[in-house]
Amino acid sequence: MSKTIRAAVVQTVSIAYQPEATIEHLAELAAEAGQNGAQLAVFPEAFIGGYPKGATFDTPVGYRTPEGRESYQAYFDGAIEVPGSHTRRLEEIARETGVFLVVGVIEKEIGTLYCTVLFVDPEQGLIDKHRKLMPTGAEKLIWGFGDGSTLPVIDHSLGRIGAVICWENYMPMMRMAMYAKNIQIYCAPTADARDSWVSTMQHVALEGRCFVLSSCQYLTRGDFPDDYRCELGDDPATELLRGGSMIIDPLGNILAGPHYGEKTILYADLDLDVITQGKYDFDVVGHYARPDVFQLKVDEKPKNAVTRY
Repeated sequence: MSKTIRAAVVQTVSIAYQPEATIEHLAELAAEAGQNGAQLAVFPEAFIGGYPKGATFDTPVGYRTPEGRESYQAYFDGAIEVPGSHTRRLEEIARETGVFLVVGVIEKEIGTLYCTVLFVDPEQGLIDKHRKLMPTGAEKLIWGFGDGSTLPVIDHSLGRIGAVICWENYMPMMRMAMYAKNIQIYCAPTADARDSWVSTMQHVALEGRCFVLSSCQYLTRGDFPDDYRCELGDDPATELLRGGSMIIDPLGNILAGPHYGEKTILYADLDLDVITQGKYDFDVVGHYARPDVFQLKVDEKPKNAVTRY
């Protein structure tokens, strides 16, 4: 018998440097999604903690400034610990709304920040997390690198759920590692609002024969404080991220979106039988894999700077 779930992607904005306020904003949107029948909701990359679009942190090559260090301090102070009081609030929200939450956060551990996705179940609470393996461009200045120990695909009653963040989706071996875990609901929180992102998401859906749920913020300069130093200008109306959230089926068909220019919640009903039907003629890790020619090795052991025996 066919199994169908209702999913939502949330296109909204962080409240800059205010994780508690952002989480309460998330609570309102999760409740709205739940009232509209959503069983799962995907929020954007770096939603809690914020995506600092246009910031440079005053870091020319070989030099840092006191002002840049202060900017980093403010950004660090707006990040969250995982687990911690903020994740406990997310667990409460999932339980109250009945919605499985996939949420992009900025995670802090010791003195390092990570771009992370959390998976929060209404009954089990915080199940797992994925830390972005490869920050892009100037993101490397402010975010650390994840390792293979946080590449989960969660075997859940809704389906097999995982997340690949933004330009991780341009890493073929990363995608193959996720396909090999039989991912069905492929969440792609992002800060990429370009037209070309649509074809990327369609490619992933077709390649992996999975549902792809991509969520991006709608963010303007006015969403940051007046003293935010933005290289893209200071007009409050300037769009820093224009959205572009979408839901794609395993045959590459767009079920919802892409939606630009405003905050919104997009919905789609996902018939998981379409995954099997798609793999009838293309299973990238099965009959189409050619392991006699190509093989991928994945190291999922944690990489710690200090190991105690």
